[in-house]
Amino acid sequence: MCLIVFDWQPAASQDNGRALLTLSANRDEFFRRDAEPMHWWTDAPGVLAGRDLTGGGTWLGVSRDGRFAALTNFRAPAEVRPNAPTRGTLVSAFLAGERMAPLDYLGRVAQEGHRYNGFNLLCGDFTRRELGWFGNRADAPPALLDAGVHGLSNSLLNTPWPKLVAQREALCDLIHADEHPSLDVLIATLRDPRIAADEHLPATGISIERERVLSAAFIETPEYGTRSTTALRVNPSAHGLSMEIKERSDDDGSHRIVRPGAFERAFAFEFAFAIDG
Repeated sequence: MCLIVFDWQPAASQDNGRALLTLSANRDEFFRRDAEPMHWWTDAPGVLAGRDLTGGGTWLGVSRDGRFAALTNFRAPAEVRPNAPTRGTLVSAFLAGERMAPLDYLGRVAQEGHRYNGFNLLCGDFTRRELGWFGNRADAPPALLDAGVHGLSNSLLNTPWPKLVAQREALCDLIHADEHPSLDVLIATLRDPRIAADEHLPATGISIERERVLSAAFIETPEYGTRSTTALRVNPSAHGLSMEIKERSDDDGSHRIVRPGAFERAFAFEFAFAIDG
């Protein structure tokens, strides 16, 4: 997962008409790396996520009991260790493992964060109305996020890379125009192929030609690109909280890649708990 923008409103309620979480995310990956599209996992029936068939983890997922997690890699090519453990299991372990508060889980991850290549990890528990972040290349401990619109790409939280700034502003505009933009609109907005101007590109240790290509929200190269886009929203409901989530990807489940991806899966369900108050 290489670009995530989201509006987090922990005080959302039916009365104020806000969504608890509105999020859209792109997963960028090599086309040769097989993955399963979003589905309910048979070995962890409460988990809804895609699955990386190389490492066994995932890049973004939710659970029936109100958990959420997503991950982006931190771009530092000179620091990459081929034998480091796969980062996607950090997401799946939070969703499928022993239930922990987001900050407690991120604290446990931080103790072993040095073992992994660079990453950013978001973990949330909608029953607690808590969403936390930890980056193992940040000089800061795990922290719960304040309300507002945030973004993650392949640097630390809210680092102003051009595509992150553009997509964060686009999400703000969408919510200003309609507090509940459709998931289709959220997906379409994030699938933006425009390249940033050279003077705005970050310097991450790769060539300027590569920086240009990766500056697009929706990436397309012969061997690497945006494999899927996911949009989700968590709304207060009469019975607690409801989830709606949609994924558009380049794989219909048979691992035959079609570019640009147009295969869609959509899910909607209620979380089984009552909201406070």
